Amino acid sequence: MIPTKAELLHPVYPASWQRELARAVTDPQELIQRLELPCAAIDLEANADFPLRVPESFIARMERGNPRDPLLLQVLPQNRETRSVPGYYLDPVGDQASMGVPGVIHKYEGRVLLVAAGSCAVHCRYCFRRHFAYAEANPMRGEWEAAMDYIANDSTIREVILSGGDPLLLADSRLSNLMMQLERIPHLRRVRIHTRLPVVLPVRVDEALLRWLGRGRLQVVMVIHANHPNELDEKVRHVLRKIAEANVILLNQSVLLKGVNDRLEVLSNLSETLFVAGVLPYYLHLLDRVQGAAHFEVSENSALSLIDAMRNCLPGYLVPRLVREQEGAPAKQLIDN
Repeated sequence: MIPTKAELLHPVYPASWQRELARAVTDPQELIQRLELPCAAIDLEANADFPLRVPESFIARMERGNPRDPLLLQVLPQNRETRSVPGYYLDPVGDQASMGVPGVIHKYEGRVLLVAAGSCAVHCRYCFRRHFAYAEANPMRGEWEAAMDYIANDSTIREVILSGGDPLLLADSRLSNLMMQLERIPHLRRVRIHTRLPVVLPVRVDEALLRWLGRGRLQVVMVIHANHPNELDEKVRHVLRKIAEANVILLNQSVLLKGVNDRLEVLSNLSETLFVAGVLPYYLHLLDRVQGAAHFEVSENSALSLIDAMRNCLPGYLVPRLVREQEGAPAKQLIDN
């Protein structure tokens, strides 16, 4: 669950990123007033189902007076979320059915996903885990024993993916302890960290994090999540370069979102900006069909046209792979002509 402000500001955790997280805006009315937007843009019913949460630093990158700002659209509760749409589900990618033990999602050969945290610094309206039962899946309650045993007893597992929620919401002491436990499993080769914090809360990337990141036996890959070039201001670009200097491979995954990034110039600019910051474009996801997010969907044909256009104006290494995650499939499904 989301930590309380008291927990985040406790003297045991004095880091500045936790203080900024505690000040995240959770009241839609406050966000609307801060951005000087009409109140009609708010939907309180959608907010009750999946509450607003957005850090100050992310708000600062939004354009005042613009209800169509691409960063705002990713976080603002809208009435379209409350409509039940056929073909959209509470668990669109089958996470619950793929859980080997609480907190361990085992879908694909050679790798498992560990639900390392049950909360995020920002609530993205298109999140495929917006209905996920974190209280039942978070292995923190059992201090990782069952999860570690599961991984240690399957020698085919070479990579552990830390996800959530956002694993970087854990204190550095908890993260480094988790990494040490993974280091002891001889057949593991890599740890992959899926996180949005370097983008939405760049102050999280402090010296304490950088000290242990990428220093152990296991190769560390960090997959960040940015959808629009406006998310990558100078502070974000700076911390991404610091992560790359810590011997971490940096990749980005985006979700193709109607009205946010479904234009050639936006996606091309995003790839160029990421690469300057030391991040390689990795995946462009078709929307996971989670209940409440249907208004973000871009058709497969439109997505293919965008990817073709990107290939015509960018070098191949700047064109992300267009993919869809499908329940029961042995891997992410590559979408191509």
